[in-house]
Amino acid sequence: MTAPEREATTTRQDVTTQDAGGPVRDVPPYDGGAATTGQNTASRTGRDVGQNSDRDTGRSAGQNLGPGPGIGHTTGRSAGGDLGAAFSVSTGASAGASIGADSEAGADVEGGADARTGAAAGYRPRGTLRVLVELRRQWRRRRTQLVFALIALLPLVLVAAFEIGGQDPARSAVTYADLAVTSGPNFVVFTLYLAGSLLLPVVVALFFGDAVASEASWSSLKYLLAIPVPRLRLLRQKAVTAALLSLLALGLLPVVALIAGVIWYGPGDATSPAGDAVPFGRSVVMLAVAVGYTVVQLAWVGALALWLSVTVDAPLGAVGGAALASVLSQILDQITALGSFRDLLPTHHAWAWIGLFATDADVTGMADGLLVSLVYALVFGVLAAYRFSRKDITT
Repeated sequence: MTAPEREATTTRQDVTTQDAGGPVRDVPPYDGGAATTGQNTASRTGRDVGQNSDRDTGRSAGQNLGPGPGIGHTTGRSAGGDLGAAFSVSTGASAGASIGADSEAGADVEGGADARTGAAAGYRPRGTLRVLVELRRQWRRRRTQLVFALIALLPLVLVAAFEIGGQDPARSAVTYADLAVTSGPNFVVFTLYLAGSLLLPVVVALFFGDAVASEASWSSLKYLLAIPVPRLRLLRQKAVTAALLSLLALGLLPVVALIAGVIWYGPGDATSPAGDAVPFGRSVVMLAVAVGYTVVQLAWVGALALWLSVTVDAPLGAVGGAALASVLSQILDQITALGSFRDLLPTHHAWAWIGLFATDADVTGMADGLLVSLVYALVFGVLAAYRFSRKDITT
């Protein structure tokens, strides 16, 4: 065998072994003779191997020939014409298909998000945690139903207590308890006066203090924020819901009391201990004004309870803290030695609405009470928003 024939045979064996997936051998240095011989022999050998190999085997061989489409393409052409071209085209098509699929996936991801904010498509902060949804959710809770049931039963319990006690309406009236059984409006005045010291502040503190702290105690607060519900929106929606529930509760009490009082004691004038009498029609209007004043005057309790609700993770701590603050303010208000400092207490003007049932109604105390209460409510409300916007939610 002549030298050119031996060289061609060696070259054909090397290419066949590499194409079949065997170990890659070093390619001999290029020279003109080897190129001529490779062109005469590698074409037939590469075609035979390509016919006997499937697509996977060909792809593996193409990968062995070079680390990338460009190298595989060049090596394939150097090694054997049709075979290298087939490997290069197949590898390039596969890579192109993969890149195209990734591009489509990326387009889908980009299409499903807001390019400016990164939010998911269709996400609207205003559509999260709607008030009606939260109101229905809070209404289904057992504690809410029990609170409204107790408020509705309180006037009936008072009527039963007066009936059992055997009050004599004809005797000289000196207190609101004595006047309660003389007419329906007087019964409402007595009920509001009695409940305003403790029951009504506790009801307001319950709805506001339980607003955020209950979510923290249930470990559901972090999931609400991850929806995501903006923090200040969550706090506002919770406060609005608590305010609506408080308004319903504070409005239910005088309505039930008026119905029960008219049924048992009849419609009559609202009489004060000083002897002033207000006709029934006007007394009903004055009662509505008194209830509205009480609702606004208790705003400071709700704001304080909301601040405590975002500060502590226990609902009992928030509700109890606001209720105790109301009781403490009432105790301090009884200390006459404090003088004019008592005017700064939020409960100092809590019963200023009683002046509405006098012949010459005096609303000066009501104006002062509203101003003091709204200032306290504003301060505690700002503190609640500031605290909640910077609090680390770990529960």
